[in-house]
Amino acid sequence: MTDERERKGFGAKARWLVPLCALVCLLFSCAKMGQPDGGWYDETPPKVIAEQPANNSTGMTSRKITISFDEFIKLDNPQEKVVVCPPQLEMPEIKGAGKQIKIELKDSLRPNTTYTIDFSDAISDNNEGNPLGNYTYTFSTGNTIDTLEVSGYVLEAQNLEPIKGMLVGLYSNLSDSAFRKEPMLRVSRTDSRGHFVIRGIAPGDYRIYALEDADGDFKFTQKSEKLAFSREIITPWSKPDVRQDTLWVDSLHIKDIARVNYTHFMPDNIVLRAFKEENTDRFLIKAERKEAHRFSLSFSYGSEQLPLLRGLNFDERDAFIIETNSRQDSLTYWIKDSALINKDTLRVELRYMATDSLGALRQNTDTLEILSRDTYEKRMRREQKRYDEWKKKQERAEKRGEPFRTEMPRETLMPVYNVSSLSDPDRNPSIEFDVPLSVADTSKVHLYSKIDTLWYRAPLVVHKREGTERVIDILGEWRPGIEYSLEIDSAAFMDIYGRVAPSFKQGFKVRSNDEYSTVIVNIAGMKDTTVVVQLLDRSDNVNKEVSTDNGTAEFFYVNPGTYYMRMFIDTNRNGVWDTGNYAGDRQAETVYYYPEKVECKAKWDLPLSWQPDAKPSEMQKPSEIVKQKPDKDKRIKNRNMERARRLGIEYIPKL
Repeated sequence: MTDERERKGFGAKARWLVPLCALVCLLFSCAKMGQPDGGWYDETPPKVIAEQPANNSTGMTSRKITISFDEFIKLDNPQEKVVVCPPQLEMPEIKGAGKQIKIELKDSLRPNTTYTIDFSDAISDNNEGNPLGNYTYTFSTGNTIDTLEVSGYVLEAQNLEPIKGMLVGLYSNLSDSAFRKEPMLRVSRTDSRGHFVIRGIAPGDYRIYALEDADGDFKFTQKSEKLAFSREIITPWSKPDVRQDTLWVDSLHIKDIARVNYTHFMPDNIVLRAFKEENTDRFLIKAERKEAHRFSLSFSYGSEQLPLLRGLNFDERDAFIIETNSRQDSLTYWIKDSALINKDTLRVELRYMATDSLGALRQNTDTLEILSRDTYEKRMRREQKRYDEWKKKQERAEKRGEPFRTEMPRETLMPVYNVSSLSDPDRNPSIEFDVPLSVADTSKVHLYSKIDTLWYRAPLVVHKREGTERVIDILGEWRPGIEYSLEIDSAAFMDIYGRVAPSFKQGFKVRSNDEYSTVIVNIAGMKDTTVVVQLLDRSDNVNKEVSTDNGTAEFFYVNPGTYYMRMFIDTNRNGVWDTGNYAGDRQAETVYYYPEKVECKAKWDLPLSWQPDAKPSEMQKPSEIVKQKPDKDKRIKNRNMERARRLGIEYIPKL
């Protein structure tokens, strides 16, 4: 009976268990079907389907405009990205909602004037963020509309990075003073590629400028504003031309490539290199005393004449060691006297050269109270804690009957030794100190080289690095494949507070020539021109650089890896890149990029030929090291390409 009941019970359970299993399988199947990669990403930007009044209208009197699209849109930061020409005294009201953009101009309309509203990349679709690039709405208050255009690129002068969001404008007034006194006449803004298009231009001659407009007045009024200028006269013109347009079967397949007639507006290859002028106005930025034993003065610009400092609550004579940076706009005062270090507030009278309201250097006098962040009380608490810890160690040693020093040891000077166990033949070891030295006994610094199995004294030169009180370089004849030993006796170095460095010993080996590559670059058209050529890493940072005036740059002891190259014409032969100056009619020093990566391998000599002007400036910098990448439409195409690769099908992005 029991077995019979169990069989009946199982049969009853089976009746509802079977459909339950089927339901689970169905859900599982549905779940698996719900895990595709999401389909193709939308690459299509929103399309304008209606404009009220119509685009390119003439005889316009309304200051209200409505633009409609075929899908929901986003309008990104219109106050900064949307540019109205002629420039408006009162900010227009520009709002995006749903599938429309509504514009209301607040200024009165000028008679017989062409207006353009340049949206740059401010408009994108609501889902994928595909931007509607370079859309411009144009109208005229007169009977005719100006239709000429000019276009080009704005790049950082120092590194050819595309600049996004920079104003580019035209002046019909060709005098140099117009850029400072008058607002731009026709204006556009650069997109994520640094590209600009200025539309609605009347026939005539113009000067062109770019401006990072900090105060929104459409003219160059502040030295902190980034700018670009060209001395060439721009004369817009157009010609009939033919381009190829791609016709699509679907998102993946091309139906045909058609030849389409269009109006080609010129010039379309303007390149402006933008820079910030060096701020030569001099004023005191701050006086700071982070640590008790030093304080710093920071100025906006350097001066060969150091400030004159008079102590108001101390005697300043022979009280400091002064350390300056290379620009002499930052000074550090190291306090030598411990009694003065213990004074938490230093009152000083400071006389220094500063720029007046007319831009002339005049002597200025300030009274400063320089307060230590690390007060005497804080330092005494730390010293007491250090003493208590030493005392405990002494007591424990006495209990164990072990010998222990009866006096607490003084602090030790602990330099930073920049000595690697494997070194390059063109790198010198160095020693860095946190405080200036009072003693640097170079006779206690020894270098030995190993030849076969024996160690011999090797020649060396020990000297302070130029421009600093706290770095010592050790120069030697570093021979590839040789082992060295750097040995420094105790008390070779002592700082101004009496701290003594302990002895030091470090062995290292100089790599052999077989581990390196040599790069020799022949630069066309640069003989008798001084250029600085730089070997760059993947982050656009300088790895090595050489200066040459014979058209050949040689890089030795290059570690294997991938590099890039940049050079600049060193006009003043000072070895550094110099910015431009508008008033002085001086462009920033010209920069070029080698357009390909440089692959270096061990034991290789790599000869390269470089024609700096072979490619336009906007195409020179390799995309791998360009930091300002194109906007989201490019990323979506990349995602679609990756999806096609996973599916094993060919993907052709829409042009």
